Amino acid sequence: MNIKITLLLLLISNYFFSQTINPEKLDHYFSYIEKNNLGVGSLSIFKNGKEVYSKNFGQKNIPELTYNKNTKYQVGSVTKMITAVLIFRLIEKNKLNLNTQLSEFYPEIPNSDKMTIKNLLEHTSGLGSYVVKDGEVWVTGKVKDKEIMDLIIKQGKSFEPGEKVAYSNSAYYLLTKILERKYEKSFYKIVQSEIINPLQLKNLIPFKANQKNIFLPYRYENNSWSMLKEEIDFLNVIGVGDISSTPYDLNIFINSLFHNVILKKETLKLMEPVLGKENWGRGMAIWDFNGITFYGHGGDTLGSHAILIYNKEADLSIAYNTNGERIKKEDFIKNVVNLLYNKEITLPEIKNKL
Repeated sequence: MNIKITLLLLLISNYFFSQTINPEKLDHYFSYIEKNNLGVGSLSIFKNGKEVYSKNFGQKNIPELTYNKNTKYQVGSVTKMITAVLIFRLIEKNKLNLNTQLSEFYPEIPNSDKMTIKNLLEHTSGLGSYVVKDGEVWVTGKVKDKEIMDLIIKQGKSFEPGEKVAYSNSAYYLLTKILERKYEKSFYKIVQSEIINPLQLKNLIPFKANQKNIFLPYRYENNSWSMLKEEIDFLNVIGVGDISSTPYDLNIFINSLFHNVILKKETLKLMEPVLGKENWGRGMAIWDFNGITFYGHGGDTLGSHAILIYNKEADLSIAYNTNGERIKKEDFIKNVVNLLYNKEITLPEIKNKL
């Protein structure tokens, strides 16, 4: 009986969405955000694999800002979903296994003989977050790989593999290094050959020195936007949080993933969180909006933020990027989802800090 009710609710939610997409409501929301200086960013919505709505907002409130349709945002840890997909492509080619132990590559890591590729992917390894040292983000300047590896070793384990879930940047740093060993080329070239070229993506790219046409991060203070003085050095987070993209290209990626263009159906199933049992899968998380389930990933740098999510029942995806955040991305995207499913929202209000 419960299964029948669940299926009925899923069918109803899909029907309500497909019948009631309302660009005017979304336009009103973004107009309100822009008018009240509540954010700067871009959003793209795909339905059945095609873009049905897009919006740039807030840019005109920063007089010195220049951009065009190809200007990209730093997507932070959305990068991790791409790294995970690349790992699963190796698994499909029988060049790696979910049960492969980390000690095969990095025996010097504490507990590596107990950690598997699966543990690294799903944040159950027990490893920490190398981007934080002594309670602060320290990867804002040039850092050598050896310094990062030494810190990962020093941080050690906080629990036994599989014992619980704890988000780990260190795990994805090691996964990236494993990718580079197996492919025998840089992460940049791997993403180019395995993701960008096959999908013909023009505006998704891993970090490289002196890259251009990327939105710089801004902060709202004293009733105006000012450029953030410090940001992560993205060479320190390759495969962890270095990729930049437009929302459109992010949507191409996630639709290709769930339409089984990049991975086989059975492989994607291994990547997905198990509903009712997991919040994190192996490279993606569950986003629940009052019973409406999306799969995807969020990302944060010191000044840019992103969300990329997909709903199976409606074949619907949303990509959101901001380089000027005043409303938390989770709250922002919840409003967008509610509008798409014809639910009422309370328009956000933020008092200016003098």
